[in-house]
Amino acid sequence: MIALLALRQLAHRPWRSLLLLIGFGLGAGVMIVLLAIGQAMLEQARDTALVGGGEITVLPEGMNLEVMKTGGVGGLFFSIDHARFIDRQLLDAPRLAGAVRVVAPQIVAKLAYLRTRTGEYAVQASGDIPSRSAAVGALSRAITGQWVDDAGDRRWVAPTRYELYSDMDHFHLPPPGLADAASWGEWHYFNVLAPDARHWAFISLMVGGDIRGGDWGGRVTVTLRTKGGATRRFAAESPPGAVHLSTESPDLRIGTSRVTLLNDGRYHVQARATEPGTGAPVLVDLVVTGAPRAWFPGATLSSGAFTSGYVVPALRASASGRICVRERCTTYASAQSYHDHNWGVWRDVRWEWGAARAGAFTLLYGRVEPPDSLAARTPLFLYLVDSLGFRALFRPQRIAYSDARVITVNGVRVHVPQAAVLAAVRGDDTLRVTLAIQDAIGTDMRGTMLHRGARGAVRDPYFIQMQGRATLDGWIGGARVHGEGNGFFETYRAAEP
Repeated sequence: MIALLALRQLAHRPWRSLLLLIGFGLGAGVMIVLLAIGQAMLEQARDTALVGGGEITVLPEGMNLEVMKTGGVGGLFFSIDHARFIDRQLLDAPRLAGAVRVVAPQIVAKLAYLRTRTGEYAVQASGDIPSRSAAVGALSRAITGQWVDDAGDRRWVAPTRYELYSDMDHFHLPPPGLADAASWGEWHYFNVLAPDARHWAFISLMVGGDIRGGDWGGRVTVTLRTKGGATRRFAAESPPGAVHLSTESPDLRIGTSRVTLLNDGRYHVQARATEPGTGAPVLVDLVVTGAPRAWFPGATLSSGAFTSGYVVPALRASASGRICVRERCTTYASAQSYHDHNWGVWRDVRWEWGAARAGAFTLLYGRVEPPDSLAARTPLFLYLVDSLGFRALFRPQRIAYSDARVITVNGVRVHVPQAAVLAAVRGDDTLRVTLAIQDAIGTDMRGTMLHRGARGAVRDPYFIQMQGRATLDGWIGGARVHGEGNGFFETYRAAEP
């Protein structure tokens, strides 16, 4: 009877009946969705493995949202590389101060192994910055005692300048199992440009060889250059007993030369060396001050037996002090400067590199080419900062050189760049950097500390150091970027055919 009445009603009022059925279906569907969402929220609220707190969870690009459950099998290898850089230079940086209230880094339910005298146990480990987690309502409950920030938490989120540079700029030991530990090299590099941009200095304090054994030592090099004029090179070497380095800070001593990180985060650079042939001494006494937030966090590359590490604590810096040759001194007062730190296996390794100021911006580009990279070249990186810190990162496929300049290195003619262009696109952002090379010098790397003991011919053996002007143009985040300024650039070349 009910079925018959329903059919008669449909036949009598078909359109009204159809409308009522559609409305009933929509209502039932919405109710099912709401019940499903409520059930999911209830399950997530009960799930201790789910990262909680805050309004936004930051994950690596391309990460499946299910991997938010970092305690599960799918989240076993979940991590964010350079987390401190992301916290200080991106999320908790002045650029986002109007949009971000607090950043709470967390590690939740990660698999760890606890070793004791009685054995090894699999455990779950979590970690956070208590004050930050409390601010987003995600602080873990302490069963006993108090869960509050300690000195390590403060150093992670708000280090002093001394702590910041110590963490990124310390020395390293060669990794275990390195095939050719004698090829290990690590050094501090500084440059300083006079205000007239006609005189500059390159200063390196290097440790080379297997520092875990007896076959190693230290070397200090100072290069003084006048644009289009003379190049003077100074060097000094010291045995292992006269070398002291720190794996906890940038401090390095090679004979009477040293780099010392002062308590306020400035670098005191003191170097003594001698000019081969003339015996003329050079004395460097500079204090280098890095600009706030103008640093590159660094990276370590590995490929087979090859390892290369690089960090730039002072991408934009100023130098004050003096450089003296015999009794003739050049004084610097807040002169343009730069400092980086390199480590790894450098035999038969080449690189492209450049750093320059461009108005309010400072740019850094580079690429390392290990000996086994003959078949293909990796893209370059192009890193940009301004007064608020990190601005953008691009990956240009190539740097287009115009080798229209010729220099002579030890009596050999070498074609070197007169201009270069890097261009890159990332989403809606674009950037084009044009280099106008104004001066270049070359060094035959065969027989140097970085290439000693190399087997066979060295490809592109001439290391080219250049000075010039960099101009950048582009659009980043919908805003026009433009600037021009001085910088230094490096590449490798072979002899003229």
